[in-house]
Order: sequence, then structure tokens, then C-alpha cells
Amino acid sequence: MVELIITEKPNAAKRIAESLADGKLIKESKNGVPLYKITHGKKDIIVACAVGHLYGLAQKEGKKWSFPMFDIEWKPTSESNKKSDFSKKYLAVIQQQAKHADEFTVATDFDIEGEVIGLNIVRYACKKKDASRMKFSTLTKEDIVEAYEHKSKTLAWGQARAGETRHILDWYNGINYSRALTAAIKSAGAFKIMSTGRVQGPALKIIVDREREINAFTAVPFWEISLNGHIKKEEIEAWHKEEKFWEKKNAEGVMAKVKGQKKGTLVAIDTNTFEVQPPTPFDLTTLQVEAYRTLKISPKDTLSVAQDLYTSGFISYPRTSSQQLSEKIGFKKIFSLLSSQKSYADFCNRLLKKSPLQPRNGKKTDPAHPAIYPTGINPGELEGRDAKLYDLIVRRFLATFAEKAVRETTTLTIGVNKEPFIAKGTRTVEKGWHEFYGHHVMLEEKEMPKVQLNDVVEIKKIEMFDKETQPPKRYTEASIIKDLEKRNLGTKATRAAIIDTLSQRGYIDGKSIQATDLGIRTIETLEKHAPRIIDEGLTRHFEDEMEEIQENKKESEDVLNEAKIALTAIISDMKKEEKEIGQELLAAHKETRTALTTLGLCPVCKQKDLQIRKGKFGFFAACSGYPDCKTTFSLPSNALVKPAKEMCEKCNYPKVTIIKRGKRPQDYCLNQNCETRKNNDAENHELINKPCPTCKEGTLVLRSSFYGKFIGCSRYPQCKHIQKI
Repeated sequence: MVELIITEKPNAAKRIAESLADGKLIKESKNGVPLYKITHGKKDIIVACAVGHLYGLAQKEGKKWSFPMFDIEWKPTSESNKKSDFSKKYLAVIQQQAKHADEFTVATDFDIEGEVIGLNIVRYACKKKDASRMKFSTLTKEDIVEAYEHKSKTLAWGQARAGETRHILDWYNGINYSRALTAAIKSAGAFKIMSTGRVQGPALKIIVDREREINAFTAVPFWEISLNGHIKKEEIEAWHKEEKFWEKKNAEGVMAKVKGQKKGTLVAIDTNTFEVQPPTPFDLTTLQVEAYRTLKISPKDTLSVAQDLYTSGFISYPRTSSQQLSEKIGFKKIFSLLSSQKSYADFCNRLLKKSPLQPRNGKKTDPAHPAIYPTGINPGELEGRDAKLYDLIVRRFLATFAEKAVRETTTLTIGVNKEPFIAKGTRTVEKGWHEFYGHHVMLEEKEMPKVQLNDVVEIKKIEMFDKETQPPKRYTEASIIKDLEKRNLGTKATRAAIIDTLSQRGYIDGKSIQATDLGIRTIETLEKHAPRIIDEGLTRHFEDEMEEIQENKKESEDVLNEAKIALTAIISDMKKEEKEIGQELLAAHKETRTALTTLGLCPVCKQKDLQIRKGKFGFFAACSGYPDCKTTFSLPSNALVKPAKEMCEKCNYPKVTIIKRGKRPQDYCLNQNCETRKNNDAENHELINKPCPTCKEGTLVLRSSFYGKFIGCSRYPQCKHIQKI
């Protein structure tokens, strides 16, 4: 009897095989694909891995650009997407092993996506209608063995049908809308592939609507009055009790009353003590928001790092909507394991003495997985973002079990010729959970001087400030994801990718998310000619229906038929105004392309602009006055380059923003001879002409790249040794 266990990632396959093996684990490699053979009880087990989706949806027949199109089928992703060619060998291994298997078990991630991955492998690669299902939230040995011993006899069919329906709906919407928009531009005499999707359209409209609020905002002036002085030799800052004066004459009246006053009197002291409850456990969205707030890690990167920590066995499954932890996960066991890590030992030992040992659970639940928590397995020497995110997850977990924090706000009222000024400060009097959460708390601590009523305040100055109301803030990568969740648009696993896609397609820009002209004009065009494409109500309706499919309350076929009818009507309306749509979109694209590629005035001819261009060997900057002006500058090929929208303060050349994966964006002057690009570190220059420490044959020489000077081997490219300056 041979059983084939199908996992989602190679790391997961390895951990499952190690956990279930009764004896020696045999690892085989077929064309670079790992495969594990073990014995468990009386069974021979083969553990094979996919690399995500081995099957994807593709059009069956017909012209590639015809629409509306609903005739689709599941095909190996390697056949429909060249970038997925690597998956072919993983599929081949599973197909080969399936021929020798008598029993099949799916052990992919227990969520909608994992269920679809498992379902397609079972029915297309293994040629079976169903399979057993393992369900686990961590890749620890204990949980894996438990999941195997209590696996269900069938797939989670509600989850599988909902997942398949979501994929089909996304294909219907994405392909048909994108083809309609591309055809519209083609009718206007140009070719430009345009795209939108079931959730992308409504998400972009939300961002554009915020941009409209900002642009339509009218600032209202107001005035504030501050007092700076000393009380008992300690500095104090206070603001007039009125806070904002909406009439200037009223503020000026106060200033007239306090003019020339050198002393004030403390007329009231109010102290308010309040409790701050511990935080709730992380679901994916709150983890993404918190990682962005305290660590400046983007939501997309947070999900990627968290997934790696999960497959390494260090945390529980991150794609969860739950903010609740159950005693079933074994609180004491986790604390005991975490206590072996020096950073958390004291906190764990203190919590182990608590009774009862209960976290402060939140309201959100997830039937498949608990909130995110550390397993207790020691990760060893993690580095960079992995270490930072792991620390955040551990500290959040610990903080949910800790005591309430107590804060105290002291309010001092200072009378100056009967005009009240307020000084306020808040401090922590009992750290409670703050101590466990560490630097992630990020609360201001301001302690007020020890004073008594009628104490005298020595006034240094009293000033009036002209201010005005501010427009709404733009979304950040974290706040837009939070808003999409609130509106029930997209899923916890896809929202970050949707925002990233909008950015890549030029609809939005910046960390403080700003809708580009292309994004705004696209929404304006769709509002005018095809408003249902960006109707979040329609998108949310289908999200609700997919939840009903998952709960076995609705049939997938009914939902898809409803979607076909709605899509056909929308596409029909778009075709009637195709040329007008195309002309508007084409104009918007041209204007946006110019804005996103123009760096500034050419420093040589001083008549035309420098623009980012793409040539045979990659991107470069060139004067738009070519051939009259042949000025060019090289640009790095391994980074995203954007206009910095400012000139160099030293040489007045345009600056560019360089964005490299995993690093913070940096601004550079285009002029390689600019002093801002030079490095005058004489100590490093002393390395020049010394033997190369790598090949021992070449000598070290000073080299230049777009990023400035560095030291490299004279035998390059035979020897690629480099040293940073």
C-alpha cells in the first residue's frame, strides 16, 4: 500500500516527511525536484511537492482577443505562461509518482488557494475524483502527526468550490475587461495593453476618490496661541484653551490681553489615570498594518516573509482572518520553548506564573486557522526583515497574555490675565504589556513637572500662529489594505498584490499612495462609459456569494451564470462607445507616460527635457531634443528608476530615484562627476594595487558604476570580487 502526500512547497514536504517518518527518511531528487520516501506504521509514503499553482485557467478555443469569452479550462501553468515553465518538472514528478500510489492525501495550505491547488493536482495529475485532507496550522511535528492521524476522508469541498469559483470569476472579469479596454485603444489608432480586474477596478476608484477629496479640499484658516515658559525651573509649553480660533479678531483679542505679561499662575491641576488593554493577537491584516507602522515593511513583503517563517516551522499559518487563540495550541508549551531564546526568556517565565493563562482575544474569527503565533521552535540566527518580523510576532503573542498598562494624563491650567492656557502630558505608570511589546509600542512619554496650585509660571514668550486645515491624508500601503478589508473587497492573501499590480501598471505611485493621471483618467472614463466595472457593490456581492458557496449554501454554477449575464451586459455597453473610450484612455496614457519618464531640463542644451528611454541594452536617460542634442546618461539595469522631481543642489543636474528590491529608495544625481557621487575616503583608496583576496592573481583597482566608486579586481569579469567604499 503506497500513499502519495501532496504538499504546496518543498520546505513543507520536507517537514511533513521528517515528522511522519518512523525510521530513516530517503530523499530523492528528480530533475532537481525533491521527493521524500518514508515508512509510517504499515504504510509506505511518498511526499511530493508543488510550487504553488501547477494548473491555471486558459481559453479553450477561439480568437485570442475575442470577448466576452467564457469558454475556459484548467491547463498546466507551464503551457499557458512562459514564466511558469519551471513548474513543468514538479508536475511531471507528481504524475509519475501517482501511477504507483494507491491512496492520495492533500497537505497543501488549508485555505481557499491551497484547496484549489490540491484539487487540481488530484483530478488532473493523479486522475482521481477525491482525496484525503490533512488540516494543520503549523508545520511542527506534533501538529503534522495530529493532522495525519485525524485527516478527513475527502477534500474540503465547500472551500474547493469557492476557490475554483473565485479563480473563474477573476478570469472572466480580468480577461474580458482588459480585452475590451485594449480593443478600445486599438479603435483609437494605437496599441496598448490595458488591464483591470474584479477587485482592481474598485480598489483604484477608492484611491482616486481620495485623490479627488484632496484636490477639492479648500483650506480654512485658523489661529493658535502658545505659551513657553518655566515653572519651578522646568520648561513648559502650553496652548490656549480655545485650541483653534476660527476668527482672527478673537485670537488678536487674547494676544492684546496677554501682551507684556511676564508671569502666569497655575489655577488648576487635573490628573486622569486610565487603563490600556493588551493588544489582540495578529490576523494577517493587522500584522501587515503593524509591520508597516513599526518596521516600515510593505504589506506584500510582510506576507512573503511571514510565509517563509511559516514553512520553516517558526510561526503558524499567516493567511488567517482570526484574532483568537485557543488553549488547544498549548500556551505553556510554547512559552517553555520560547524561554530558550534569551530575548524572551524573562517574559515567558513571568507569564508561566500567571493563572489563568489567557490571551486577550479579538472579535475576528477564521474557521480554518487561529490567529498568528510563534511555535516556539528556535529560529537560530535570523537576519534583516526575517528577524524583525519574527520579533514582532513573538512580542505581540506575549503581549496578549500580559497585564493591562496604566497611563496617567496630567493637565495643568495656567492663567495669564484670566486667559487659560493648557499644558498636558501623558506618561506610563504601570508598563504591563508595554514591557513585553517593547519598541513596537511607540507611545509618547511626557511627564509634567511636580507642581502645586498657585505656583508661578515665568513666561518666556506668547506667540500667535497662522494655520489652516489640512486635506485628508493619502492612503499608505497598509491603510488601503485595511480599508479594502473593511469594505470586503479581495481576500486577506490578495489585497497586497492588488495594490502592487496597480502600482506596476502606472495607476498609482509612491509610498503615500497617489493616483496618477492615468489612474484618475481611467476611472473617469469608466465612470462615464462602464461604471459597473468599478462598482464595489457588485464586487462585494460576488464576494458574499463565494462565502455562501464555501458554506454550501449556494451553487457555484448559479454564481457563475449570474456573473456571465452581468459581464455580457457591461461589455455590450462598452462596445457601443468603444472609440470614445479608447481616445480618452490613450490621451491619459500618453500624458502619464510623459510625467513618469521626464527627469528635468537637459543640462547641456537647456532647451529640452531629459527623459527615461528604453534601448537595446536597457534603460538610459536622453535629451528629448535628439538628434539636435545627443546628451545621454546611463541608468542601472538592476533597479527601478523614477524621476526624483528635483535638481541636484550641487551641480543642478536632474536627480533620479533608484529602487532596488529589499532596499530603501535612494536619490542620485545623474552627473557621475558631481561631488555628491564622489567618495573621498582615502583609507579605502589605499587598497588600490594590492593583491585581490579572492583570485590572488589580479590587483585591486578603483572602479565606477552608476552608484559611485567601488573597489574591484583587475581581472573582471573572470574574477568578480568587489569591495564597498
